Amino acid sequence: MAAEITRINPDELHPTPGYHHITVVEAGRTAFLAGQCPLDRSGELVGPGDLDAQIDQVASNALAALSAVGVRPDHVVRSVIYVVSDDVTVLGSAWRGLTRSPIGPAFTTASTLVGVAQLGFPGQLIEVDLTAALPL
Repeated sequence: MAAEITRINPDELHPTPGYHHITVVEAGRTAFLAGQCPLDRSGELVGPGDLDAQIDQVASNALAALSAVGVRPDHVVRSVIYVVSDDVTVLGSAWRGLTRSPIGPAFTTASTLVGVAQLGFPGQLIEVDLTAALPL
């Protein structure tokens, strides 16, 4: 049995560029993924200074992590995207890149996009934190 997930955009709140203000999950199991970084299988940073290359690696890593617990991107119920930038154009580009990626459905849920000064690895530009509802 799959967890029931309902996504809501109340009329009283502003329109969104694809995410929902509220995600409700009926009782079930939950998976909290560690922040997915643009690291390859050997732990090397992919695409230093290249946001698009890093988005591709983050998407690939997130798909592997979700698959490991038996779910798809549409099972994600909360996402936080961290981008090393204070430029709204760069932040928007990161959002569009992720929503067009193979994990795009993960960002139709309750999502937050945050510009930060630095992430954990030298040259890292993006990290994605996901929470998914698991089948019962």
